[in-house]
Amino acid sequence: MNIKFNNEDTPKFDLDLQLTQSYLIDLIEKEEKMAGEITVVFCSDEYLLQLNKEFLDHDYFTDIITFDYCDNNIISGDIFVSIDRIHYNAKKYNVGFNIELHRVLFHGVLHLIGYNDKTSGEKKEMRSKEDYYLNEFLKN
Repeated sequence: MNIKFNNEDTPKFDLDLQLTQSYLIDLIEKEEKMAGEITVVFCSDEYLLQLNKEFLDHDYFTDIITFDYCDNNIISGDIFVSIDRIHYNAKKYNVGFNIELHRVLFHGVLHLIGYNDKTSGEKKEMRSKEDYYLNEFLKN
């Protein structure tokens, strides 16, 4: 399998890993890329904060950090997702946990594909892509 899921210091939660894996592979293929080796690590706020400080020199909570190991059109990387932030943001934005989790996973894979979110235009494009894939995969 190209996409592996791990838990690091967070309780297991209900997620169909095989279905989520197929969503991520389909997203990559729809973007005309190939899935390489991707590891998704579900973790706590504190675990992700440490990574954020150590590798990005950022001292704040975030929902995701993506490490890009892509090689041309082969999409590979490590994606760390704070389950604490997913719960928090799902409540904040009044969406289900599953929707917010997949939005963040799609966001991470879109970063690996090459989309950015530094400028307002990039953020708008990223959000549009996230919404497209949420509708494509989860709201049928």
